Amino acid sequence: MRYVVQTRSTFLLVAVLLGTTAAAGAPQDRADTRAFVERYCTACHNERARTAGLVLDPEALGDAAGDAEVWEKVIRKLRAGAMPPLNAPRPEPDEYDAAASFLESELDRASAARVNPGELGLLRRLTRTEYRNAIRDLLALDDLPREMDYDLLLPADNASSGFDNIADLLFVSPTTMERYLEAARKISRLAIGDPSAPEAVNIHRIHPESIQNARVEALPFGTRGGLAIRSYFPMDADYVVDVELAGRAREPHALEVSVDGERVELVTIGVPEAPATEFRIPVDAGARLVGVTFVERNAALDEAVLRPRTRSRGTQPTIANVTIRGPYDIRGPGDTPTRRRIFSCRPADPSDERACAEEILLSLARRAYRRPVTGEDLDDLWPFFETGRQEADFDRGIQRALERLLVSPQFLFRIEREPADAAPGDAYRISDLELASRLSFFLWSSVPDDALLDDAVDGRLGDAAVLEQQVRRMLRDPRAGALVTNFAWQWLFLGDVALKEPDPLVFRHFDETLRHAFERETELFLGSVFGEDRSVLDLIDADYTFLNERLADHYGIPNVSGSDFRRVPLPPGSRRGGLLGQGSILTLTSYSTRTSPVLRGKFVLDNLLASPPPPPPPDVPALTTRNQESGAVLSIRDAMVRHRANPACAGCHATMDPIGFALENFDAVGRWRDTDAGDPVDASGAFPGGRSFEGVDGLKGVLLEQPELFVNALTERLLMFATGRNVQYFDAPAVRTIVREAAEDDYRFASLVLGVVRSAPFQMRMKSPAAAPAAGAP
Repeated sequence: MRYVVQTRSTFLLVAVLLGTTAAAGAPQDRADTRAFVERYCTACHNERARTAGLVLDPEALGDAAGDAEVWEKVIRKLRAGAMPPLNAPRPEPDEYDAAASFLESELDRASAARVNPGELGLLRRLTRTEYRNAIRDLLALDDLPREMDYDLLLPADNASSGFDNIADLLFVSPTTMERYLEAARKISRLAIGDPSAPEAVNIHRIHPESIQNARVEALPFGTRGGLAIRSYFPMDADYVVDVELAGRAREPHALEVSVDGERVELVTIGVPEAPATEFRIPVDAGARLVGVTFVERNAALDEAVLRPRTRSRGTQPTIANVTIRGPYDIRGPGDTPTRRRIFSCRPADPSDERACAEEILLSLARRAYRRPVTGEDLDDLWPFFETGRQEADFDRGIQRALERLLVSPQFLFRIEREPADAAPGDAYRISDLELASRLSFFLWSSVPDDALLDDAVDGRLGDAAVLEQQVRRMLRDPRAGALVTNFAWQWLFLGDVALKEPDPLVFRHFDETLRHAFERETELFLGSVFGEDRSVLDLIDADYTFLNERLADHYGIPNVSGSDFRRVPLPPGSRRGGLLGQGSILTLTSYSTRTSPVLRGKFVLDNLLASPPPPPPPDVPALTTRNQESGAVLSIRDAMVRHRANPACAGCHATMDPIGFALENFDAVGRWRDTDAGDPVDASGAFPGGRSFEGVDGLKGVLLEQPELFVNALTERLLMFATGRNVQYFDAPAVRTIVREAAEDDYRFASLVLGVVRSAPFQMRMKSPAAAPAAGAP
């Protein structure tokens, strides 16, 4: 080993590499760099180097690839300007760039000469999200009834580095397998339309803090409050809709029930002898939108004006929950998209049944198994068809075979195979069929469609033009929305917004309606950047966002009316442009009663710059928010300054806090403020390299001055999600290549995706030294 490295080694390594004076000039090639290191190697003997346990061998530069992991850490710190320490003389920007560029070129050349795509397991179980999307695309089955919610059907997935497709997804316990068996039984019966299925009872509740004074998205104009319930009805039949109200109606209110926007019931409550709110209505099989809401009333003075908003449902009678029961008086399975997808043929008489059943099962198996099917695949399914056919009829036979297919390892696992002639440690290109699966699970979190499978079967995905055409086609498909709801939601930890509970005594105006608005704004914003193929730098600062009246009022943005979200242009220099000005991110990085410069600084370093701070030491003392002598409330900045006086806390906080301070004008629920604890907010901050800035605008400006840092961080997360493993130091050359090529296209999202798809980590794999055969593989 050329290095003895402890906690602060990378800082001190650069102190040695860059020397103790900026006057020496930047290294331009290996000889210059070696001379540079030799010139300042004496710095290794100072107190800092001895404390860190660092010994640097100048000869190491002759074989930088031999210590690639160390040098990649050095490059990351150099690019961020995080070294040498602030109390040491610092080089000029061009010296930083020259040193980093030399190291990058050395490591990139070594990587190209010996590709290391990393190791992956030969099979991985589908995540819950992937399973749900695969069922949707395989069977045209979405919006399952509440009792068949995938969160209830299947166990939760573990996560690693924020992503649920990276955790250990190989082991399946007996309990988990039972859950899959139960899910397959319920889904197959729902898809076919089984008249013998038991009555279902689905209860849909509205959070008690959801304000119901405005129209709900997806419900008709001229209505207020209520629920828009997307659910799948298994049969043409009658269903009972039971509405439970909350609040007392002091005057008449019209309650409406609709199916797919068409009114089916209208009753008046708040009058003597008001009718019951239980309705029996006929519904055709398939996915339907059931609306239960009030007809909006016109009044000279709205009750919300007379009674200030509180953390409750509002000031008018509201809907507490809706229960849907059925089916009753079944008329048949109906003509649903799901049945049309499954039954590609219908036997005219019993002699046609075998040929038709084989056609149906072979088509289902090809899509479910993501490959051409064989006679052995059909042999596995056929006994189940015959059993169902004997129990009832042809449809029951297909249902039984489908149930068996949905618990097959070929469906539940993503399986890749190693070439028989590959030696341990060999890197090789995966097959076109395996590439098609990687591509579809990356972009859609689901199975390949027929167009992608056809190209894979024909061996055309090895053609770069065909591959690019497929990527761009898939990005235009609505299923690419999974890049927002699955990838970005996990990358930014947006699922945790639902877990935040701002203190109702401190933030009385916060409610579930506002929480939903936070989530919806970010979802629509991410969808616009990804779906419109905009520059990903818009995620840092954009001239637009998505608002409704409730959120616009919270932000102090005028002239936005109504509950519908729409694209709203922002004036130049708006505080709300980009992710860092959105309520979801600001609430996510706060505590229930106050902001947290620590959480906000960590969010920027980890999620936007891929430079996470070290974990906190044990037994960290709590933050004191009052002056212990006078009892006066301290501003968050003053409290953090006192907290950092503790030597155990100073090191980490010196990195995170100055970044988080830039967002201090936003309170814990993202509302703008000019004072904190009675004092003007001091939003000045600085990066670890010493670059200072003022407020959120200054922070965004510094991030955009070196856009490759953010783009590099986003690319690492994309590559991590796409490959299903953590990014390692040997992936850095591939990441740099993707970022450089995307720079030529203004860092557009599709350029990054294409770069990931073309990369060696995505298209190749390495034979494991002791790889086990894929369980369940034919």
